[in-house]
Amino acid sequence: MVVGTVLSMGDVELRVVDPAGDDAQRCLRAYEDELNERFDAGFEVDGALPLPADEMRAPAGCFVVAYRDGEAIGCGGLKLHGSDPAEVKRVWVDRSARGLGLARRLLTDLEDRARAAGAPAVQLDTNRALTEAIALYRSTGYLEIEPFNEEPYAHHWFRKDL
Repeated sequence: MVVGTVLSMGDVELRVVDPAGDDAQRCLRAYEDELNERFDAGFEVDGALPLPADEMRAPAGCFVVAYRDGEAIGCGGLKLHGSDPAEVKRVWVDRSARGLGLARRLLTDLEDRARAAGAPAVQLDTNRALTEAIALYRSTGYLEIEPFNEEPYAHHWFRKDL
């Protein structure tokens, strides 16, 4: 993916898409490829907790893709659990668009959608190799909590009350 050196947030559009659609799948494959590069022992999607597309489609959740000039440059998913905390899943930004606030914008959008759906909080898990993500979560008000799932690739679990 190619993105210009200056990314104006006004030029980026966030859209809810089908998680099984082409753009969503392209983003998810790039996310998985990057995890495989960055994790000490690599990453195999079959070794992670399953995340069926239906869990990120209304009314169970949503999947958001960030577009600039029609090109998908980031994504994030949300799983809703009724009156329990929602889960943020698969937040990813293309390397060429990092450092410009897009991950924060995606995260805020997912939080807003969870709040609008009546979730009292959002939670997520992440791997220790994703230091930028950990810093983002901490800087946006997430607090580290005890594990809420058995994700084998996770080392940190976070929650933010809405």
